[in-house]
Amino acid sequence: MKNDKDARGKKINKIIEELALTVTDNMGIELVGVDYFPAGKRSRVVVYIDKPGGVFIEDCEEVNKSLGKILDHEDPIPSSYILEVSSPGIERPLKKPDDFRRFKGNYIKVKTYNKINGRRNFTVFLKEFSGDSLCLETDEGEQFNISLHEIAKANLWFRQNGREKR
Repeated sequence: MKNDKDARGKKINKIIEELALTVTDNMGIELVGVDYFPAGKRSRVVVYIDKPGGVFIEDCEEVNKSLGKILDHEDPIPSSYILEVSSPGIERPLKKPDDFRRFKGNYIKVKTYNKINGRRNFTVFLKEFSGDSLCLETDEGEQFNISLHEIAKANLWFRQNGREKR
């Protein structure tokens, strides 16, 4: 039963993402990602957007208004929902290959599906990205490569008391 719910949730998330892309592409704004949280009577949809120079409240309002109309018309969500549009923040998620290319030379947090060198969570420097492979380096100088397919979650990591970039 849980797998059916997960599959439905992923399908709805994908539909919302495609609809959101029509709005953001039309506005010249980057769609960073969409998170759909089904929750009985009131689900939640969070849309993350970005643009050069940063996102302002007016950008969020405009995307919210436009996307809200499309979601109301297309009706992909089986219950009532709250729609939130937000900046991805300083520790933005990294989801697409272009995200890893763009943020090469930054520290990132990575969670993998399976253990690598005995662990699944890493805070590392993104040294290189090529094809679908990341070359990562720890502060101790240990380097390793992992495939995008092995990554469950990745985010930029802001280091207040240390190097943010190399």
